[in-house]
Amino acid sequence: MDYQMDHAVAILRRTPATLKTLLAGLPDVWVRSDAGPGTWSAYAVVGHLLHGEETDWLARARIILEHGESRPFDPFNRTAMFDKYTDYSLERLLDAFEQARVRNLEALDALKITSEKLALKGTHPALGTVTLGQLLSTWVVHDLNHIGQILETLSHQYAQAVGPWRAYLGILRPIVTE
Repeated sequence: MDYQMDHAVAILRRTPATLKTLLAGLPDVWVRSDAGPGTWSAYAVVGHLLHGEETDWLARARIILEHGESRPFDPFNRTAMFDKYTDYSLERLLDAFEQARVRNLEALDALKITSEKLALKGTHPALGTVTLGQLLSTWVVHDLNHIGQILETLSHQYAQAVGPWRAYLGILRPIVTE
């Protein structure tokens, strides 16, 4: 499927509510546990998503629209949440993420993105030339990727408890870390 703004926004708009429904009110053992070395807890993932809302997606879209390829994107600190939100409760993180997402979707709408603008190019510090359409598509898939990551991490808390049924539960396959 090619990028379509209304289809993308349909996912982006739902992510905060999806995360709240899934995580709000769960005991800390669920949301603060990871699945082993190199994996993130659900809490860390929500912090990562919030940091992206505050510093990445819209900032990069604006760089493409205003500067094209002449100004590379600022590097994104993928692990900033480990230092930035240490005093936040999960509920505060979820609320802050929801508020930031609402603001960003309003700002995205105000940019009046056309199909011509989707073809505009920018420069990613590691990936090189990218288009606005690719950036906005990545924003959607990034959300979905991290929702899946949260589900995997939660599932792995019971990886041993399920006993032999593990063979039938694909979500319990080994998690590959970067």
